[in-house]
Amino acid sequence: QVQLVESGGGLVQAGGSLRLSCVASRSLLTFNTMSWYRQAPGKQRELVATVTSGGTTNYADSVEGRFTISRDNTKNTMYLQMNSLKPEDTGVYYCKARQLVTVNWGQGTQVTVSS
Repeated sequence: QVQLVESGGGLVQAGGSLRLSCVASRSLLTFNTMSWYRQAPGKQRELVATVTSGGTTNYADSVEGRFTISRDNTKNTMYLQMNSLKPEDTGVYYCKARQLVTVNWGQGTQVTVSS
């Protein structure tokens, strides 16, 4: 069983920045894709960004140009750099790792953006 631990969430004013981290209990190279999702109160969980084992990245339209996903294979860590944060970015952010059909999730980290 893979363990994924997120950190870096917190309270920030609109326009500010945060960097989230997701540390995996084994090498990131074993995962086909790693992703960040978020869930706002009363809403469904939504995909924010994905990075493949080959380094290809994809972003939700709502965060394109403001967020950057990356991975450091030497540290078994994935990151989400979030700039120009907006109140609508508020939610619990989850890390997901997929290896073929096996999916693992972290416990989430809260991000709150005040206006």
